[in-house]
Amino acid sequence: MTKLTKRIVDALETTGKDHIIWDSQLSGFGIRISPKGRKTFVVQYRHHGKSKKVRLGKYGLVTVDQARKEAQTILGALASGKNPSIAVQRHVKSPTLNTVANRFLDEYVSVRLKPGTQANYRQILKCYVLPVLGKRKIIDIERADVAALHLSLKHVPNQANRCVLVLSKIFNLCEEWGLREQSQNPCKHVQRYKENKRHRFLSKSELTHLWQTLDKVALENTASIYAVNAYKLLILTGCRLSEIQTLQWSFIHGNHVEFPDSKTGYKRLPLNDAAMTVLAQFPRLPDNEYVICGEKAGSHIVNLQKSWRRIRKQANLDDVRIHDLRHTFASHAVMGGTPLALVSRLLGHSKITTTMRYAHLADAELAKASNGIGNQLIDI
Repeated sequence: MTKLTKRIVDALETTGKDHIIWDSQLSGFGIRISPKGRKTFVVQYRHHGKSKKVRLGKYGLVTVDQARKEAQTILGALASGKNPSIAVQRHVKSPTLNTVANRFLDEYVSVRLKPGTQANYRQILKCYVLPVLGKRKIIDIERADVAALHLSLKHVPNQANRCVLVLSKIFNLCEEWGLREQSQNPCKHVQRYKENKRHRFLSKSELTHLWQTLDKVALENTASIYAVNAYKLLILTGCRLSEIQTLQWSFIHGNHVEFPDSKTGYKRLPLNDAAMTVLAQFPRLPDNEYVICGEKAGSHIVNLQKSWRRIRKQANLDDVRIHDLRHTFASHAVMGGTPLALVSRLLGHSKITTTMRYAHLADAELAKASNGIGNQLIDI
């Protein structure tokens, strides 16, 4: 007898007869080698005076550690006076994370989340989570497994945190679906990495230079007029990229725009005079309901990133993302004295705490107000 490890199991060879090698540390846990060399993990126990042997899975499909954990679950149930066969049946019936993830995408993600978030969840599962944990039975995944996955992605902390977030939702649903015991979410207490939020916004001189570059690009016809004016609308409205990309003429009512289903639901915003001027410059196509027309008939523009990379390079603003245009709108609004509550409404934030990231930009206005109050008090 010896402790079963991957190295030991790999080295085991057939003797031409069916035999079992037992583990030295966990009584009842072993691996059966068939006359043809097939290796299968087993656990043996006695219940009500009868000896029972249960197959835990074929080596290669199940690792030594996974088989050992399953054996411990079965033997633990026996030690606590429970019927181990129930634990066996539950484990056998337990689906893999791959199977549960498909159900999660069909019944939750596709039904409850916005298209952009759906795409993000699918990417996280496909690229990070399922390649590591997909073949594991949902009942076997523990906090140590989630923590190990999170640690392996420490070089991309934002993605690592998103993985835990998505997995946490999956395990909460598993409890609702009866696939795991209640209050046993393995994502609980997995400490998230600190995420550095970007606060890049364009100064007034940078804005002037960018606007001149956009006008030049439009004049030279090196980018679509729809793309150029889309960037201008992003600057002037503070809207999200997806909102401008999918903006329809029917959403515009006078000097207001109404988004029936933005990221945070229904959203109604005023359009300033500058934005109205830009809108008037859009060539309106009779067979297209979208403001930002794409190459395909009747569709909106799909990719604004490619032309943006060329434009920002031409404007010497290589570090500026499209999303930073939204930050620019918000930052200048706050620095101009617009109350945070109004900025929050203009941005369409569901919580004002999200808008508080711009609070420090109001320091100059606060200092000016404080000085004014101080001067009044001294005069008294």
